[in-house]
Amino acid sequence: METIIILVFVLGYLAITVEHSIKIDKLIPALVMMAISWALISLGIDSFAEWFDSANHGLVDGFSALGHESKMHIMEETLLHHLGKTAEILVFLLGAMTIVEIIDYFDGFSTIKSFIKTKSKRKVLWIFAILAFILSAIIDNLTATIVLISILQKIVKDRDVRIWYAGLIIIAANAGGAWSPIGDVTTTMLWIGKKVTTGHLFAYLFIPSLLCMLVPTFIASYLPAFKGDLEKVDDDKDKPKSKFSSTMLYLGLGGIVSVPVFKTVTHLPPYVGMMLALGVVAIFAEIYSNSKFALSGVESEEHSAHANHSPVHHSLSKIELPSILFFLGILMAVAALESLGILFGFAGTLQEVMPMLGTELHGEGVSDLVVILLGVGSAVIDNVPLVAASLGMFTEPIDNELWHFIAYSAGTGGSMLIIGSAAGVVAMGMEKIDFFWYIKKISWLALVGFLVGTVAFMFTRTLL
Repeated sequence: METIIILVFVLGYLAITVEHSIKIDKLIPALVMMAISWALISLGIDSFAEWFDSANHGLVDGFSALGHESKMHIMEETLLHHLGKTAEILVFLLGAMTIVEIIDYFDGFSTIKSFIKTKSKRKVLWIFAILAFILSAIIDNLTATIVLISILQKIVKDRDVRIWYAGLIIIAANAGGAWSPIGDVTTTMLWIGKKVTTGHLFAYLFIPSLLCMLVPTFIASYLPAFKGDLEKVDDDKDKPKSKFSSTMLYLGLGGIVSVPVFKTVTHLPPYVGMMLALGVVAIFAEIYSNSKFALSGVESEEHSAHANHSPVHHSLSKIELPSILFFLGILMAVAALESLGILFGFAGTLQEVMPMLGTELHGEGVSDLVVILLGVGSAVIDNVPLVAASLGMFTEPIDNELWHFIAYSAGTGGSMLIIGSAAGVVAMGMEKIDFFWYIKKISWLALVGFLVGTVAFMFTRTLL
């Protein structure tokens, strides 16, 4: 039965990887393999010799000797545990996405565009790279990429030049997302999963992530694509449509940034702080839009009519629900493998087979090469299931350097291929960037940045 479940996972994973070829959205195979995996576990519960207790990070003693009802009870508790942990991540992401959409409703990001006055290609490159690095740490790398490419389309007229900027934005956004607990889905997973804390994440990863952005940007600034000046674009029509643009931008970003502070002070899960931030931002959004409050779910003709004018309802209708469902499917599918002890066993085998390179990490002595390969792997396949798998494979305590290395490697490694990160995929869609053009022009820059950051991390961890 375990072999069948692994096969289901591999086939589902393959379908996710080649979604552009088979024209099936990745959320579909993710949900299907999650449901089938747990169904097979339920049907074959008596045939499994061991069970992994995620709450205690160890195998359940004497599982094979337990009766059918006891095994079913353990399975139901495990399923509920994983659903709870997954829901924490999904609710957190829903809140963050809604706040960003509220900012966009008031055209808040046009405030950023008004700061860019220069026409020098090189200066514009540095401005966008630094903005991507900072913004991705605040509003996550996916959203930062969408925002900056949208602004880029209003500033750079020539698409052939614009795709070069988009490539460097992908590298900078992924680098910026790695050192912030809210900057990347995988880092958020590690943070919510109590593997890393905000302070240590910054201490370990800020310098490696900064170098991962600075080095490729510095090299690119001397390439022919960034020489000379940009053509002037008439942007009178792009003036902010709301007088509250700047206010909502700062309020929304401030709300998101306050979440780690809220967690530190109250010791509550991050999604609670995100819901508070969303509530505060929503109050001001409703007041500024000169409409009645409509945060309840009461169904009425007045409510339905008002929903079309409420910034909160409008923003909720714009968030990426397919991404939320994909995370649900993939995280719960990985949880199925973890519960059977498959990932736990695989981690042990991996550590025995892989040669040790450089300084050993603390705890179980996980090879640096394993984590570096995880980063390279995240460029080929989605980094979310890779990090989800690592959560079940390794048992190192909170803030062990292993988790920070995984956060860096999975977060920045995806830049090496355009399909390797959410930021890359969205940029590919927005600018119709060719896969092989990216490999030829941008991948080597991303690789250089990744390797420089890796070396910097290996040096930084010796100081902490």
